[in-house]
Parts: sequence; structure tokens; C-alpha cells
Amino acid sequence: MYWHRIRRLVKMPGLTYQTARLHCPCVEEDTRDGLRGISGGFTMIEIIIVVVIIGIAALAAIPMMSSAASLQIRSAANMIAADLEYAKSMAISRGQNFSVEFDKNTDSYKIVDLNGNVIQHPVKKGFNYEIDFRNDSRLSRVDIINVVFNTAQKVTFECLGSPIDGGTVILQADGTTKIITVEPVTGFISIQ
Repeated sequence: MYWHRIRRLVKMPGLTYQTARLHCPCVEEDTRDGLRGISGGFTMIEIIIVVVIIGIAALAAIPMMSSAASLQIRSAANMIAADLEYAKSMAISRGQNFSVEFDKNTDSYKIVDLNGNVIQHPVKKGFNYEIDFRNDSRLSRVDIINVVFNTAQKVTFECLGSPIDGGTVILQADGTTKIITVEPVTGFISIQ
């Protein structure tokens, strides 16, 4: 191959720069043939960067997977507290007793009226107000461990919003425990 060097002078007021351009008369030939042996795989730096990125992604995913149970138990506790508040407000607005009955054997509960009939869900039209943790994939890890309202597994709110008996509902999911408490006189509901 013959290389020809072409030189030009670039002139600007007060400055002179020399630029060089290489010219090969055989440019039309495929010049990639000479580079094939050089770029045959990944460099060690590229492999290390990929491994580091995968490691960071794995470290971010592990806490998310382990916290699924804690998210579920918080959601279940908030849901029970909201449903207890709903039963209390129904008792006040309707002027009659409403109860929340728990079944720890089936991990479920329902809101019933004075006659023991399950009320209709206010949002899910045509459905009874029954919540079953086992059949809800969002709450399937949550278990109702214990319900203590005097001797019954239910809390009944009177027309002034006071519960007949205060008590607690204890939830558990993968070692995490939440306690929902209903205060006896005021009907104040808290989550611990």
C-alpha cells in the first residue's frame, strides 16, 4: 500500500496551523479484514460492569420480595381499622347496632346489621360486605391469629358509636404481627 501525505496550511490572521490528511489509494478495499482479530469478544471491564449492574438489581429486588408480607399485613390492618370505622359510622348514622364478626379459622370477617344479616358492600355493588384474606391474593399471607372482644369474636357498635366491649384483633404474616385495638368506651381504633 502506498500512503500519500497531503499537507495544507490553514492561515488565520496572526496564526498559521498545519493540518495533515492521510490518503490511501486503495480506500475502496474492505479495511475491516485487518480488525477482525482485534474485536473478537468482550473485555474484562465490560463483563465486570455487567456483573455489578446485575448485583445492584438483585440487591434492590431482595428487600422488595421480603417486604411483601409486611406490606400485606399493614394493608390488612389498615383495611380492618377502616372497616371497623365504617361499622361504627353505620351504627351512628342508622341509629342501630352494627357488628364486625371475625372468623380466625377462615381468616375472614364480615359486617352485619342488628338482625345478623350481612350488609351490602358500599363500593362493590351487589356484593356482601365479607372480606376473606385467603381468597384475596393481595392479602393471602395474612392470618387472623386471635380476636378478643369479651368472649365473642365480634365487636358491636351501638347507636352512639361506642362498642359494647372493647378488644383486639391480632394479625400475623411471616413473623410480623399487628394488633388492632378498639377502646371500650370511646370506640377509638388504633394499630400497633
